[in-house]
Amino acid sequence: MSLLVVGLSHRSAPVSVLERASLSVDAKVKLLHDTLAAEPAAEATVLATCNRIELYADVDKFHAGVAELSTFLAQHSGVALEELTPYLYVHYEDRAVHHLFSVACGLDSMVVGEGQILGQIKDALALGQEQHTAGRLINDLFQQALRVGKRAHSETGIDRAGQSLVTFGLEQLAPPGLPVERWAAGKRALVIGAGSMSSLAAATLARVGVAEIVVANRTAERAARLAEILVASGTGVRAAAVPMRGVAAELARVDVVVSCTGATGLVLTAEDVLAAVGVRGAVSQGSVPEPAPRTPAGLDLPSAEVIARLVAAARDGGRLVDAGAVRTLAVVAEADGCPVGEGRAALTGVDATSLELHGTWADQGEAAAHRQPRRSARALDDGSAVRLALLDLAMPRDIDAAVHRVPGVRLVDIESLAEASADAPMAADVDAVRGIVADEVAAFGAAQRAAHITPTVVALRAMAAEVVAMEVARFDGRVPDLDERQRAEVTQTVRRVVDKLLHAPTVRVKQLASEPGGAGYAEALRELFDLDPQTVASVSRADAADPMNDDDPGRAS
Repeated sequence: MSLLVVGLSHRSAPVSVLERASLSVDAKVKLLHDTLAAEPAAEATVLATCNRIELYADVDKFHAGVAELSTFLAQHSGVALEELTPYLYVHYEDRAVHHLFSVACGLDSMVVGEGQILGQIKDALALGQEQHTAGRLINDLFQQALRVGKRAHSETGIDRAGQSLVTFGLEQLAPPGLPVERWAAGKRALVIGAGSMSSLAAATLARVGVAEIVVANRTAERAARLAEILVASGTGVRAAAVPMRGVAAELARVDVVVSCTGATGLVLTAEDVLAAVGVRGAVSQGSVPEPAPRTPAGLDLPSAEVIARLVAAARDGGRLVDAGAVRTLAVVAEADGCPVGEGRAALTGVDATSLELHGTWADQGEAAAHRQPRRSARALDDGSAVRLALLDLAMPRDIDAAVHRVPGVRLVDIESLAEASADAPMAADVDAVRGIVADEVAAFGAAQRAAHITPTVVALRAMAAEVVAMEVARFDGRVPDLDERQRAEVTQTVRRVVDKLLHAPTVRVKQLASEPGGAGYAEALRELFDLDPQTVASVSRADAADPMNDDDPGRAS
């Protein structure tokens, strides 16, 4: 097996690159045929979704295969190779199998555990079969990936991981001992982003009883559509959509903010939050100051006034802004909208995206026990009431980490969630699915290695049958007086002897060949029994011509 995958996804490339690299149906068909026309590839198919483009191929040369597949992806996506290359990843043989199985289980999705990817994998296999570019390896691989994905969903709670993450985040925002429903009742919430996880967060907020939800997104239509679905959900929540430029004004009037976008930079800076909290405090005292000056887009350093106000606010809260906070702010440039692209739906009728989050969350959770926990997101240093609760579900972060220094603000992000509960239910589900993937990868590799020796074993048995036929014919010439019953008994006896002699060696050689490094046993059989290479090759060609043959003993199950 020489499986190679070259691709890019939301984990390796920004949304802007994924949007430009998207493939039409015609482009996918041309990509497959061009790949097979190239020398290194024997079969191929392409998995193209809103968040990933991956070209799978059976190649005979690794380096040449990587070069060819990368070039074809660039040509058919319309993104120049030199621009695309930094975002490409490559997996080979067992690592390629592990990658596809992880994708099928939802471990590599923006929203961990989502099941829509199984339909997309099925479509990719169907495309390869329709175009006759998928052979034995691609058929076995993708069919097994579908089975692994279904097993992960049936044996674990992986499909609940995204829901658990939102709920757990809200629990961390609520005061200790207070149920989320009581804490959220009557509150006003702002959801930034209209993708899968943002939609899930909005639905969860509505379910726990917030009174009003405002949705902000770069694409106004998606925000409005999500708001309409929330209003029609039967929870009684009021919902409306605002453009991204309206976020600053909404910050000054809401109680809770959940942000989950595909932005590569900060969506909310410490300056934004400080200004919002300052306006709210002034309103409560009966006067509204002029809006705080915002950092001009593209300017790396904040104004002296901003730093002075942060220092003053920190002093009022009993803390001084340290150099680390100033360094954090010094690299902040105002986010130019929310670059969210096409994505998967969390609610019926919503077509949007979110961002990578839970895989990193789980990885951080595994290591949390080895780190010193930082200050709990529940506690405020000055003991004051929480004016603004922020939940950042983005990775990389949407909200400046320095906002936790602003009095009256509580921030919960992916890192603090991991530290709060490394053994949370979703982490256990992810670990369970990873175990399933590891077992299935090992089983698939063993089955493919065993299948590799099958043509040689078939050729050996064919040669033995020819020897039996020739010897029986010679026996008939020497003993012509035997009747049909006697002749049949002699023939059957010789065949049984040959079958018994070959049974143990052929079974054992398949077992040995299925182990890592067992590829040499096929060659050893050919040498020991002087098998005709053309006979072995003809068996291999016949096997490849019928990839749907489930009777093949080497087929993965």
